[in-house]
Amino acid sequence: MTTVLVADDDADIRDLVVFKLEQLGLDVIAAPDGQVALDEVRARRPELVVLDIAMPGLSGIDVCREIRADPQIANTLVVMLTARVQEQDVEVGFSAGADDYVTKPFSPRELVSRIQSLLSRSRA
Repeated sequence: MTTVLVADDDADIRDLVVFKLEQLGLDVIAAPDGQVALDEVRARRPELVVLDIAMPGLSGIDVCREIRADPQIANTLVVMLTARVQEQDVEVGFSAGADDYVTKPFSPRELVSRIQSLLSRSRA
């Protein structure tokens, strides 16, 4: 079964994304902040991680950089899900190693489609 981690300090958004991904039959891990997310990625090795940027402690950018720097988990797919919409914010996200960048407010259907697309391309 494919495992996905969702990290967002907003419980409503986190719960919505978890619900939508579980509807696809994915095994979903929820994390309330960046440090928990990084610990879970290292321990459980999900195929894909959805990260909010603005979280207490480690930001999504920090988590993404840590993932890319660790050879054991560097191939983990990363999707940034954030309210940061400025061009330089998007640039920072991709520079940190994100595979995709989705801005809030977001369409749950679009997010799910992007995640499915990344997962299917990674398996090809």
